[in-house]
Amino acid sequence: MHLLNYSLLPASNVTCACVGQFSGTKAQEICVARGATRIELLRADPQTGKLDFVVDAEVFGTVRSLAAFKLTGGSKDYLIVGSDSGRIVVLEYDPAANQFNKLHQETFGRSGSRRVVPGQYLATDPKGRAVMAAAMEKSKLVYILNRDAAANLTISSPLEAHKAKAIIHSIVGVDVGFENPLFAALEVDYGESDQDPSGEAFNAAEKMLTYYELDLGLNHVVRKWSEATDPRANMLVQVPGGQTTADKFDGPSGVLVCAEDYIIYKHQGAKEHRVPIPKRAHPLMDPERGLIITSAVMHKMRGAFFFLLQSEEGDLYKVTIEHDEEEVLALKIKYFDTVAVAASLCILKSGFLFVASEFGDQYLYQFEKLGDDDDETEYSSTDYPNFGAGSDPLPTALFRPRPLENLVLADELESLGPILDCKVANFLGEDTPQIYTACGRGARSSVRILRQGLEVVEAVSSELPGAPINVWTTKLRHEDEYDAYIVLSFVNGTLVLSIGDTIEEVSDTGFISSAPTLGVQQLGEDALLQIYPRGIRHILADKRVNEWKVGPNQTIVCATTNKRQVVVALSTGEIVYFELDLEGQLNEFQERKEMHAEILTLSIAEVPEGRQRTPYLAVGCADSTVRIISLDPENTLETLSLQALTAPPSSIVVAEILDTSTDKHHATLFVNIGLQNGVLLRTVLDSLSGQLTDTRTRFLGSRPVQLTRVPVRGSPAILALSSRSWLNYSYQNMLQFTPLIFDALDHAWSFSAELCPEGLIGITGNSLRIFTFPKLGTKVQQTSIPLSYTPRKLITSPTRNLLYTVEAEHRTLSPSAQQKMLGDLKSAGIEVDEGVMQLPREVFGLPRAPAGNWASCIRIIDPVKATTAFSLELENNEAAFSVALCTFHTTPNEQHLIVGSAQDTTLAPRTCKQAYLTTYKLIDEGRGLELVHRTEIDDVPNTLMPFQGRLAAGIGKALRIYDLGKKKLLRKAENKSFASMIMTLNTQGSRILVGDVQESIHYVAYKAPENRLVVFADDTSPRWTTAATMVDYQTVVAGDKFGNVFVNRVAAAVSEEVDEDPTGASIMHEKGYLMGAPHRTSLIAQYHVGDLVTSINKCSLVAGGRDVLLYTGVSGTVGVLVPFVSNEDADFFSTLEMHLRTEAPSLVGRDHLAYRSAYAPVKAVVDGDLCNQYRLLSMQKQGSIAGDTDRTVSEVLKKLDQAAAHAW
Repeated sequence: MHLLNYSLLPASNVTCACVGQFSGTKAQEICVARGATRIELLRADPQTGKLDFVVDAEVFGTVRSLAAFKLTGGSKDYLIVGSDSGRIVVLEYDPAANQFNKLHQETFGRSGSRRVVPGQYLATDPKGRAVMAAAMEKSKLVYILNRDAAANLTISSPLEAHKAKAIIHSIVGVDVGFENPLFAALEVDYGESDQDPSGEAFNAAEKMLTYYELDLGLNHVVRKWSEATDPRANMLVQVPGGQTTADKFDGPSGVLVCAEDYIIYKHQGAKEHRVPIPKRAHPLMDPERGLIITSAVMHKMRGAFFFLLQSEEGDLYKVTIEHDEEEVLALKIKYFDTVAVAASLCILKSGFLFVASEFGDQYLYQFEKLGDDDDETEYSSTDYPNFGAGSDPLPTALFRPRPLENLVLADELESLGPILDCKVANFLGEDTPQIYTACGRGARSSVRILRQGLEVVEAVSSELPGAPINVWTTKLRHEDEYDAYIVLSFVNGTLVLSIGDTIEEVSDTGFISSAPTLGVQQLGEDALLQIYPRGIRHILADKRVNEWKVGPNQTIVCATTNKRQVVVALSTGEIVYFELDLEGQLNEFQERKEMHAEILTLSIAEVPEGRQRTPYLAVGCADSTVRIISLDPENTLETLSLQALTAPPSSIVVAEILDTSTDKHHATLFVNIGLQNGVLLRTVLDSLSGQLTDTRTRFLGSRPVQLTRVPVRGSPAILALSSRSWLNYSYQNMLQFTPLIFDALDHAWSFSAELCPEGLIGITGNSLRIFTFPKLGTKVQQTSIPLSYTPRKLITSPTRNLLYTVEAEHRTLSPSAQQKMLGDLKSAGIEVDEGVMQLPREVFGLPRAPAGNWASCIRIIDPVKATTAFSLELENNEAAFSVALCTFHTTPNEQHLIVGSAQDTTLAPRTCKQAYLTTYKLIDEGRGLELVHRTEIDDVPNTLMPFQGRLAAGIGKALRIYDLGKKKLLRKAENKSFASMIMTLNTQGSRILVGDVQESIHYVAYKAPENRLVVFADDTSPRWTTAATMVDYQTVVAGDKFGNVFVNRVAAAVSEEVDEDPTGASIMHEKGYLMGAPHRTSLIAQYHVGDLVTSINKCSLVAGGRDVLLYTGVSGTVGVLVPFVSNEDADFFSTLEMHLRTEAPSLVGRDHLAYRSAYAPVKAVVDGDLCNQYRLLSMQKQGSIAGDTDRTVSEVLKKLDQAAAHAW
């Protein structure tokens, strides 16, 4: 078995972000690390308030930190990346090539995310002179950044600032103007704690704020100052400083130390200031619970600065420092607004706040005001004795949470992370199945329906008196910005509608209305053209009409036009060619071309810029051929080339589209041929010789393909209509081919009006549709169904279009527990603020509670309507962890939902007061639940599965088989030999595959005569299994918590031997191998995907395609493993991957082979994402690699396209 890995949807959560002028212009961009494996550049449009995608780059490594820096006096920001490569990398964004270029790559340690290898933290000097890279423990390195004589960036050798046996919590550059660069670190020395078994030294350990100074004269780093700070401190924030003029300072310099419940200002030789972090005045607030700051941002304005700090609840606080030159007078804090909890906050000079969230969608907010003139209570260090300094507790500060006042939402980026479960099903009755993912955390959780295709926004939908057979739009003059007419052709006539404030019928256009129309064109500068079966009408600007008519017993069967050329095909098999002369007259070429076959379709391209004509005509004939005919004056109507087809053509469009994978500098002339059997062919037409080369095919649907040339964002694109509509367009200079999520269209054309400047008009039956594509870069539509808590399991109904999910949330209160607490407060005479209780949970989160408190529910979802059909809250601090749909053999006509739950669960150590298997009967066609009974069990049930008319349950370490009883489930069989905890169950026949949380996959045979569960094979490697599914009867694919996917197989001889033993006695008495099962599985494939795998499904995502393995990751990754069908393909892709490891090295300096082999050597899997980097190489490198594989560049690209088409 050989597999090809493709990321259908790369990781979408953001682990870190920074802002800078990476393009070298005044505009700022946001650089984000998505899923720690991809760097992406975003730009906020100040006019629209939308985030525009600029560029992204797969790094084939793990990004641990990002930092932007600008050399002194420079106008361009560079990007420093800390990663698991053991190297510090400086990247520059090149706007001309739209890519990141690596400027410097300095090795300092071993690869991998190790605690003593720097890269976890990055801090830059505010003046752009130096950068510090630190590890979580001991190591800190400082690099000096400068320019050489040619103004190129230079980087020095590293200077060490190590401190042995020190754990580093945070580092930051201290703003000291142009004095020696200074870095602050928050460190704890654990040396004495290590040697003291009593634990007293651990309790007495101090957290130190330490200043490290880089002496530029002596070129070394010294520890300048160190002072103990709050032992619960977790973050440092830079405070502006330095002298701008002789008598003016930017700020007092120093740092803000963010600790649990407090913000502290500290600086060498300066007075300490401390203020409490305001807490929510919530009726259900736990008064003992501390509050920490998780992200922070500082923003400098002319003559002022402020900080936005965010707590773990999502509340933003505005912190200001009142100062007189370098002396701090007061530290002030007040509540600002509440947004989603962020991994990073970025403030742009254009007045935007970017909230980069690791869990859930990312948001862009615009500042409405800065919160200076509101009624929020401001807490100042001057309100407390000695400015609040010291370790004594300060009075609790409170605020009342409220909806947004200072910020307004401008844009939102959808993110799937974290995906906790996933299923594939076709509930919507489409050509391809949908992917249903259970995403999110807490009250922001959702089930998302993923459908491949471009999202379409419909502007107008109108019924027509009949069903048109075609539609066109046209301008009146060439220089007009918008279309003037919509022309609808019916079987027996033509209807012309004018486009204005309203769309209404007009009759004085010069168009003939008593016959159907075959073509409409705005000709020359100001004329119109109508082609109908009996002739051509050339309508001049003054409404005079020149008419050309066909001979007796002849009709026009098809036509093609551009603004200077007209070609029509007659029923006699002749082609008639017209060209517009310089006076605006339409002249017929004196000769006609006889084709000797029925002509079905014609096409010519648009006239190239600065040319009189396009030189080629494509003709599709009923003998299943396409001919390219010259329109050049030297050899007019001469046949240049011919291509045989597998079916008669139904439509042809010739279009010039930019595709950098084919030609990096010029647009490519493509001939798109739609066949009557639903297949589309795309062929490259050589612009010099007229020869057809590099043919690609794709099955689009069951109907004959109709093609239309349409503009998309000012560039030509092809709309292909079959049983599903597809768009072939250029995005980021790469050719894309994507289906539309829209009703099947019969006909379509471009549409441009004042209210819809770049849309399309389409016909479906007898309705007229006008629509646009708002998000060309998003090729997957997400439909979100909100959930109450974090989803734990998602299952599909095999008989109905329904989804069932169980949700559970730790450290929060269930609705019944909340009502009880509120009732107790009211009965005690304490006033309850109902307004705070009514705030939306998806923004403000669920009320926090001590560990051991749970809220949980069971939910039935209707994916067709995208709504919740039924939900049931669990009581008595019970949490649901697993769910299964079972049809028991004793009740074959009834379906039961079994929910595995536990009461008073604690996670560390993992215990529960009581666990249950609750059986519900499905009522109301599966949309309701009726309790049958509850079965008490002794441990948390992590996974359930139907098995041969019974229930298989993984309960703690035990695998059990249950049958349905009258008062509870009846235990029929049990095996307690599993090592830690059962996480996954899969079955085929009488075989069960058990995934243990620490000990990989076990093969279990159920022997019915003895009612016995027998383990007969297990893995050689201990793997922390998170998801698994069976590929076939002997093979399993699984994922582990370290981001690996592996395929294991049991030997065929062992499999047969186990099946032939009716009682399992021979296996029972067989000696275990190395304290395990009698047999071992062999490793077939192994691959590091770089994301914790949460689900694996075996399915087909393409109509008529082969099965693939679809996996999802906690960072929002959706990927597939596509099996190769031939050794030739496997060898080709392996060779291509080998070349690209050399020619397309990782941006962060990580060795690709080492990355994909992070925990075990990669085996029998090719990285399709790396293979796709071939498209981005220079043409010279592409040619060199193609030559080594004995292929042409176009053949390599064709192989890549075919592989991608099989994936999705």
